[in-house]
Amino acid sequence: MQASEGGLREHHKARRRSRILDAARELLRENPESLISTERIAERAEVAPATVYNLIGPREKIWEALAHGFTDTLECRLTGLEAGDPREVVRVTVDLFVADPAVSRRVVREWEESGLVLARTPLTQLRRAMAAARSRGILRADVDTDALAAVVGTSCVGALHQWVAGLTDDDRFLARALFALDVALAAAAADAHRDELLAPLRGGGAR
Repeated sequence: MQASEGGLREHHKARRRSRILDAARELLRENPESLISTERIAERAEVAPATVYNLIGPREKIWEALAHGFTDTLECRLTGLEAGDPREVVRVTVDLFVADPAVSRRVVREWEESGLVLARTPLTQLRRAMAAARSRGILRADVDTDALAAVVGTSCVGALHQWVAGLTDDDRFLARALFALDVALAAAAADAHRDELLAPLRGGGAR
């Protein structure tokens, strides 16, 4: 009985936590530059401000929780991808950012550890995709695919911050992220696949 009651309490806590984060997202979508306070979130979520603090934490923890929600969603979307397609990993990641710009831009700007937003799921999937490409002979056998994925990830973080700052639009964000990947793949291409991996760069690439 006690275990059942404990499970029910945890279920209610999880639902309230989800409602709080949904409220934060709603406020950002209504006014992307608005001040997101515990009180405003609590009012929208119909909970006490103390509940927001107890279930999420102070303001920095709200941004962190929103970022983790983003990576959880991204992980679900990337799980179904074919392991050997690094371009789809990049494309799906960028698409998720641009699908909810009001929220994703503020999270990247406000969260102190926003440089890690691509470190968990997309980088892991990119490593797997590149390792699969190497095992299929698309990339050279001597290539360190983990290092290659890390270089691409760093470039994609740079493209992300340009987009967050409004220096590039959605299409250019995707183009620059894919360009970083295509340069890395072409540099690591096995002889039999060099022309194939150079082809995306012959159109001039991202500018």
